[in-house]
Amino acid sequence: MIVNFLYTQVKVKVDRPLGSKHPKYNFVYLVNYGFISNTIVGDGGEIDAYILGEFEPLETYEGKVIAVIKRSDDIEDRLVVSNQPYTTEQIYALIEFQERFFTTQIITKNNIGISNPQPSIKFQH
Repeated sequence: MIVNFLYTQVKVKVDRPLGSKHPKYNFVYLVNYGFISNTIVGDGGEIDAYILGEFEPLETYEGKVIAVIKRSDDIEDRLVVSNQPYTTEQIYALIEFQERFFTTQIITKNNIGISNPQPSIKFQH
């Protein structure tokens, strides 16, 4: 289960660096975004991860999983990786650029944080 990654150290391969555009939906990534190699999730791909606290485009990043983004309307959840602490409110503010399209919930080790129950626009997968 993806929640088991909470507070573990991971290495993220960045495939959508800070400032890049989404290949299909054309929004801009406001944080570095990538995946954890050698993992598999519901869509057959690797586990995706947001990287917080880095302000330059990256190729790879090593950090601690500080939260899981649970999407109730998607088969793939995401990790939030950082070497700095963030509140659930701060996390949501930083990832809202993409998560606003989904019904999401932020899960940390000790609680289930804020959620976005009404996505602004639904993507067609």
